[in-house]
Amino acid sequence: MAGKKAKFALADFFSNLFYNFGKVIFTNLLFAVPLAVLVTAFYFLDSALKLGGYFILLLAIIPLSPFFAGVTLVTSRLARGQENLNVFATFIEGIKNNWKRFLFHGVITYFAVIFSYFSIRLYSALISQPKVDSGFLVLLYICLIVSIIIAVAFLFIFFYVPSMTVTFDLSLKNIYKNSALMSFGELKHNIIATFGLFVIALFCATILLFVGNTNSSIALLVTTAVLMIVLVPALASYVINASVYPGMYNLMTEKEKRSKKIDKKMDNRRKGQFVDEEEEENHIADEFLNLDIEESKDGDEYIFYNGKMVKRSVIIKMKKEREKAEGKSDES
Repeated sequence: MAGKKAKFALADFFSNLFYNFGKVIFTNLLFAVPLAVLVTAFYFLDSALKLGGYFILLLAIIPLSPFFAGVTLVTSRLARGQENLNVFATFIEGIKNNWKRFLFHGVITYFAVIFSYFSIRLYSALISQPKVDSGFLVLLYICLIVSIIIAVAFLFIFFYVPSMTVTFDLSLKNIYKNSALMSFGELKHNIIATFGLFVIALFCATILLFVGNTNSSIALLVTTAVLMIVLVPALASYVINASVYPGMYNLMTEKEKRSKKIDKKMDNRRKGQFVDEEEEENHIADEFLNLDIEESKDGDEYIFYNGKMVKRSVIIKMKKEREKAEGKSDES
């Protein structure tokens, strides 16, 4: 059964992607305008300041993030199979409704990328140094492994942050808390999303490797630009949303139902009601159904019997249902 569901899910993924491939490309083209402008601007700023290390160039992530809100909203709806989607209107809607939060996400993403990239690069460089003490080398390997684990955790968290932001009305604190929990709790879906990104990266690397064999740096640069402008960001967003959205949505809606149920119970307790109606209906004892209850009596007090208590209205309801079921049984 699980294999059958997985097969259908995979079929839906490719069916939606094939059917909406033009919309994915159009979404990417919309995102490519600010992408080209901002990356170019920060590239020249980085060149002018001559700081090196990509600190300045990667700052483009922050102003780009609000535009990625539009990409996320479009691709999440396409991944869910929404038909007749107006890509441009949805893209603008995503930016308009979420730009402030995505600007904050951009800042967090920037520091996460900087930390992950430079910590892994630093420990890798130190490990490759000659004549490193064996005890210190073990410590460096541990630090490198921890840095990689943290980088993967950041990656998994940001599978959920954009989609959760455009889908649910949550505070930033709850968005990051739920995303962090799902980065571990939804490991299977995270691995599927990571594999999808790996396939995209492999596809792009193959094309760039083929172009690189021409020994033309201009051709390589143009090909990279074309892939980014036409396909990569929106396709990556689609793959991530298609992989993690169903599990995220089910988990969040189930959590909301449990939260409402708890709130209702707490409200009942404040009113002095210590037994909830669901529990009464599900666990009512047969001995209560045999009691003689006056139906015309006003009020809905609790009936105490053998140390248990059940609402009078619930007993009456259950008695009527039993009588109805017994009547049908006699007729047959």
